[in-house]
Amino acid sequence: MTDNGTKDCKPASAKRYWWKAIASFLTVLFTMPLGHALMIIMEHAMNETALHYSAFAMGAAGMIMVIAGVYAKGDTRQTLWGFFGGLLFWTGWVEFLFMYYANRYGTQPQLDPVTGEVITRPEYLIMPASFGFWMMVMLMYIFSTKNGCNFINWWQRRILRNRKNEIAARPMTRHTSIVTFMELIMILWGSYLLLMFCYDDNFLGDHHPVTLLVGLGCLIGSFFIFAKQLRIASWGANIRMAIATVVVFWTPVEIMGRMNLFNEIWIAPMEHKTEMGIVVAAFAALVIYLCVAARKKKKAVH
Repeated sequence: MTDNGTKDCKPASAKRYWWKAIASFLTVLFTMPLGHALMIIMEHAMNETALHYSAFAMGAAGMIMVIAGVYAKGDTRQTLWGFFGGLLFWTGWVEFLFMYYANRYGTQPQLDPVTGEVITRPEYLIMPASFGFWMMVMLMYIFSTKNGCNFINWWQRRILRNRKNEIAARPMTRHTSIVTFMELIMILWGSYLLLMFCYDDNFLGDHHPVTLLVGLGCLIGSFFIFAKQLRIASWGANIRMAIATVVVFWTPVEIMGRMNLFNEIWIAPMEHKTEMGIVVAAFAALVIYLCVAARKKKKAVH
């Protein structure tokens, strides 16, 4: 889901912006392991009461950042406010709240039958119950909004057909920060739902051929999205497209990690301090660069 506005999603020329696409991709990509690592560090460093208060405050801070982005000047700044605010919102008010209620009501993790290790944490086991809420939001986007999201437009063409312009005639009020926030939340949410249904032995299972095909399809799809991203000249729109690229790309990464094909260092960040430190440093450098680029663009406009 990349609800960037029609003109953002359609490339204006054949020129490719390699540095912008790679920098945007890496900025978003680094948030994936860092988000996982942050949750685990907080769990180990805080007692249960402090953890839940901190997580709730994190979600509230994220919401405030997204709202602040509505009043920010400049497309890139608004995108960054929406993106980072959305990450804090998702971690604090979605993942940690699922964790709180899973633990409160005694939901048991899924264990490896051979080793006894936890392979799916309780909060993720109950997340598929939110599928109806995800579909509720998607119904609103598909039937009530004209937008630039390729995924939604694909469904609109098939469901609404020649009545698309009549039924979904107008866009919503467009605030870049809110657009970025909703894109991030919906695509993260949808990705988790997809993975949890694939991992569930009652549906498929983590070694089922369909699960492997889902991973392969997402890997291939991420390259097609990145090809579109290469042609976007604006930093803000490039970052927004990178959200879709990274989340789709991260889906096979999660599947391969589930199959123990590589060591997920973000699962045990305290045991891989050097590697995680490099990721943090690279991420910080990219964010600083993007902020400086946004400031230079603002000065050039004025």
